[in-house]
Amino acid sequence: MSNLTISPSPHVHSADSVKRNMYGVIIALLPALAASVWFFGTGALCVLLTSIVSCIVIEFLIQKFILKVPTTISDGSAAVTGLILAFNLPSNLPIWIIIIGAVVAIGIGKMTFGGLGQNIANPAILGRVFLLVSFPVQMTSWPVPGAIDGSTGPTPLGLMKEGLRSGKSVSEIIDKLPSNVDMLMGQMGGSLGEVAAICLLIGFAFLLIRRIITWHIPVTILATMAIFSGILNLYDPEAYATPLFHILTGGALLGAIFMATDYATSPMTPKGMIVYGIGIGLITILIRTFGAYPEGMSFAILIMNVATPLINKYCKPKRFGEVAK
Repeated sequence: MSNLTISPSPHVHSADSVKRNMYGVIIALLPALAASVWFFGTGALCVLLTSIVSCIVIEFLIQKFILKVPTTISDGSAAVTGLILAFNLPSNLPIWIIIIGAVVAIGIGKMTFGGLGQNIANPAILGRVFLLVSFPVQMTSWPVPGAIDGSTGPTPLGLMKEGLRSGKSVSEIIDKLPSNVDMLMGQMGGSLGEVAAICLLIGFAFLLIRRIITWHIPVTILATMAIFSGILNLYDPEAYATPLFHILTGGALLGAIFMATDYATSPMTPKGMIVYGIGIGLITILIRTFGAYPEGMSFAILIMNVATPLINKYCKPKRFGEVAK
């Protein structure tokens, strides 16, 4: 007769783990990483390596010498933060500024709250926003893809914003912008993660197939952006850009697929995810259209990160065994 084993839940196990999912995200970002190095050369490689190594080392030092807890850098979360932070930076950013961004992302955005799973905001976005506010000139000097002379230029969103402010119409500005095909393939200025829309979509497909994320947040964000910008464009096509322009430019795809879906800072239920995604999409278009910054994805995600506990409170799933009223 075999002994009866009694143990606490959960009793159903799966192959999912923090390490598996984090390294899955890294694999999904590899096509975009390759594209950024292709377009921006050694500058992109320098930014990527500096950001990733800095995040890993800072997390190790804080856990080893300040918190005095077992180190967890092998789970891949610090590397993911460093990779996503790098994707939000220009390829000519000085190394010392990248290190400051890593300190803010890991030291303040993650470890201050207790580490992985306890942070209230996406660490990489927090680091990016801190750098944007602190070093606006360096953070908005965008190298031209493929340029060998180190020349810089504005992003398509920046060109659109400046043109509309100066009284030009969308049809006048659009002639000076890359085509939709060029923007899809990466032929435009911007951060490392802005210029490879097709590669980000390949990564999105990988994440869905591996079930690392669900469709709810990315699709809701992009659909909301398309609907809201489409309404504005229909109202006045000479004053507001098209939905496709908004989706292919800036950090729309990077933010919707890889940043807004952070497990610790996004809602837990499908209903909550949809509410969260609608909020991000609306705020992004509001900032892009009526705000001072040409881009609004990072700010929108941070705002909705803070709102996540409230969303979780009011978007709870039905209790098991509850009697329907």
